[in-house]
Order: sequence, then C-alpha cells, then structure tokens
Amino acid sequence: MAFRGWNWLLLLGRQNTLAKVWRSRRGGPSLFWQRCCHWSSGKPLDPEVRAFLEENTEVTNRGHLTPEIRLRLLTPRCRFWREKPDLWPYGDPFWAIYWPGGQALSRYILDNPRVVKGRSVLDLGSGCGATAIAAVMSGASQVLANDIDPIAGMAMILNCELNHLNPFPITIKNIINSEAGNWDLIVLGDMFYDEQLADGLHHWLQKCIRIHQTEVLIGDPGRHQFLSHSIHSQLHKVIEYSLPESTRQENYGLTSSIVWSYQPSNSLD
Repeated sequence: MAFRGWNWLLLLGRQNTLAKVWRSRRGGPSLFWQRCCHWSSGKPLDPEVRAFLEENTEVTNRGHLTPEIRLRLLTPRCRFWREKPDLWPYGDPFWAIYWPGGQALSRYILDNPRVVKGRSVLDLGSGCGATAIAAVMSGASQVLANDIDPIAGMAMILNCELNHLNPFPITIKNIINSEAGNWDLIVLGDMFYDEQLADGLHHWLQKCIRIHQTEVLIGDPGRHQFLSHSIHSQLHKVIEYSLPESTRQENYGLTSSIVWSYQPSNSLD
C-alpha cells in the first residue's frame, strides 16, 4: 500500500481512532507546568525510538508554508511512504504530517510575532510541534505543546533540535475538559475532525476565554466537520493562505487554509 493510501487512512482515521482517544483520556488539574507528565530540555529520548524516527523520516523545509522551520516528516523518499502501514511500530504517525491548519497558524505567527511576543502560549494537539516552534521563534515567554501521542512528543524534541531551540515543555495527555488553564493564547490546528470532539473543544475553549480572557486562534482548511459545527458562527476570519502544491496533493484538493479568531458569546452553549 502506498503512502497516499495511508495518508487517506490518516485523514479518515482521525475521525474514528484518534477522536476516540481524545474523548476517552480525561484531563487533570490546570497546573500544567508543575504537574503534567512532560518532556523538557533535561530529559533524554529513548535511543531506540530516536534512531527509528531519524531513519524513517526526512528532514525538510519544503512543500509547506513555513520554510523557516525544518521538520522531520514522512515524505515520498521515506521507506514508509510505500510500506504497509501496520509495519510502523508506534501507532498511526499523525504527527509526521504537517497538516494545513497548523501550517496556516505557524505562518501567521512568524509573520506577526506581536501575536505571541511576551505571552504564554498553549499549542493544543501540537503534532509535529511546528506552531509551538513558531511561537518560540517569535518571542513567546512560555510555550507548552500538548499531544496525546508520546511519539509526537519525542518528534517535537527532534524538531526543536533541528531548529536550534531548547525543547519546550510537552505534555502527553488529554487536557480537554480539564480545569481551564491560564494562558494568554491557545492555538490549535486541524482538530475539528469529529463532532463529539468538536463539541468538547467548543465548551472547553469557551471556559478558558470566560475565566481567563484567553485569546484563541484556530487553523483549518475548511473541512466539512469544522464548517458545519456551531463554533463556526463565532469565528472571525483573520487570514487565508494558498497551500503549496504538495500540501494540496496530500489533502485531496484542499487549496487554502485559514486562521480564525474564536470570539464566543458570553454564555456557554
């Protein structure tokens, strides 16, 4: 099975497999920096996992919106582009795709560093860590990356090394429906691929805004699950980017990606 087929499975599987995991893992307290299981610059990676990731991904800064950022991704030159997906030993590598919403968020932050400069930033569903990396490059005072996949956490550390950055803290747990964290800014890309998960995000983000006046930016290329959700009526379009050709091919015809500002009403739905 070629990776194109696997990529299609990844796109569809997010609605089934990953969404169930997000929904099933309950979050903990909001004292993320002290109490979450996380990686930081002082914690070494498992050498076997590091070697596998380095061998089976390609370092690239081409084919996406942020050539300033180098990332380890699955590309046509990687073994697993054509290998059977079930031979990958660590679960579906959603983190190894630079999804369009994350690309748009990262491009916007790099072009507008004032958005994050001197602020605390939570990158929710961080994946490869590109948006968190963009926030660090643009002067954020604190950055926490969050993903439920521990291999994604390891990949983020490798990507920090590629960009000559000290690794930021990375929490590996579902924090949706936990206590609202006191963040200046929450960024999330490509997370609205399942209705129930979208509902949970909607209410948790509303709570963060209501309690802490958190700013929220969402990146999405216009997937049906996002455009049809009630959250869409409470979004303000910030900017739209035309996607590079390779990203269009990997995402089956999506031609652009948009950054949205989430501005909900005062009352929770």
